[in-house]
Amino acid sequence: MKFLPHDYQKYAIEYIKSHPVTALFLDMGLGKTVTTLTAIRDLMYDSFEIKHVLVVAPLRVARDTWPEEIRKWDHLKELTCSVVVGTVAERRRALQQEADIYIVNRENLAWLYQNSRLDFDMVVLDELSSFKNAQSKRFKAMKAMRPKVKRIVGLTGTPSGNGLMDLWAEFRLLDMGKRLGQYISQYRNLYFKPDKRNGMVVFSYKPLLGAEEVIYHQISDITVSMKANDYLKMPELVSVAKEVKLNEMEKKRYDELKQSLVLELPGGEVTVANAASLTMKLSQMANGAIYTDDKNVVNIHDRKLDALEDLVESANGQPVLVVYWFKHDKERIQKRMEARELKESQDFADWNAGRIPVALIHPASAGHGLNLQQGGSILIWFGLTWSLELYQQTDARLWRQGQKSRTVIIQHIVAKGTIDERILKVLEHKDGTQAALIDAVKADLGMTEPGNGGIL
Repeated sequence: MKFLPHDYQKYAIEYIKSHPVTALFLDMGLGKTVTTLTAIRDLMYDSFEIKHVLVVAPLRVARDTWPEEIRKWDHLKELTCSVVVGTVAERRRALQQEADIYIVNRENLAWLYQNSRLDFDMVVLDELSSFKNAQSKRFKAMKAMRPKVKRIVGLTGTPSGNGLMDLWAEFRLLDMGKRLGQYISQYRNLYFKPDKRNGMVVFSYKPLLGAEEVIYHQISDITVSMKANDYLKMPELVSVAKEVKLNEMEKKRYDELKQSLVLELPGGEVTVANAASLTMKLSQMANGAIYTDDKNVVNIHDRKLDALEDLVESANGQPVLVVYWFKHDKERIQKRMEARELKESQDFADWNAGRIPVALIHPASAGHGLNLQQGGSILIWFGLTWSLELYQQTDARLWRQGQKSRTVIIQHIVAKGTIDERILKVLEHKDGTQAALIDAVKADLGMTEPGNGGIL
């Protein structure tokens, strides 16, 4: 296929080529994979500045999306790649292959650092936000590799999904601490103050007055940010909440656990140790089932299953993508109706071919890089996630460039009077910081008629 880039993609390609350190915040669906590959191709075969590139990505994106994009576009035919995933033996064989680009899933980055003798003069961190934890093995491995890397690109659509504190680790890897400090303590002391605390123990921080603007200014010289709505003719997004109501006994059980942190059920006892555990258990109950202390599953109600059945029926044969959170959600859905989970490459291919009427997917598996927009335009959240990043990225599997339908419908099944309502509000609240960051460093381009631009 011939690549006819949008103007914003031309801008981003040149930006990567002219900036050894690049933070590319491209919104979901703007084609960041083909954009980055085009820059790699130019740097490798036109200016001869690089020889070996390492791409670090989520597993399915590493295994499927990056190799697929290289095969898809005519101008990338010179590039060769080796996918470093699978068993240890498979990974070793992949590293022994001669290739331009080596693609590894982020869980195996530490292994690659310890076992590879290759020198990578360019690294691409696909989903830079997955490096926000400075204590993770992947962060430490990348930090150790970074001084030898001449060029680095961080790609994401959600750079600060849970607040500005996420940015420090991400930019520590990109510029080795030049802009936001080498240590998280420096960053905290400069830009934040304690928020929630218990005596001397600080649980969270909030930005100082004016800190956001200063942080954005500090990173602006290596950052390009673009939102899909500014550059693409996106389908209409319709977001709807379908409420279900628990009966008196079901609500009584829910409130009992919430208040006493202990719940006696016919199938076993449920006890809660802390606030995090309580929110998880309440989410389970809102969805209709709960794990006991003995790991048994006790059904509480079928309200969401009934609502899901109604929504699937009202789709009138259109394919429906259902998002679940807990394992028992998936099991109960599959007992109620025929629903196939999307896990392997063939599952995704069958969904995009329209061969799966009801598909199930977990946000952690669907969050990044998967192209599912060809298979349908209706997404139903059976159970919600607290993670803004996973929430936005999962919605963007259908609401993105290449969607054939004029309208994408996102349905949320919400149990009235439960934690579901709060999760939706928290997601909306977090989006304020996210949107502020993206707007602050947005590239100001004089747009002309777009080309086909490519689909991520």
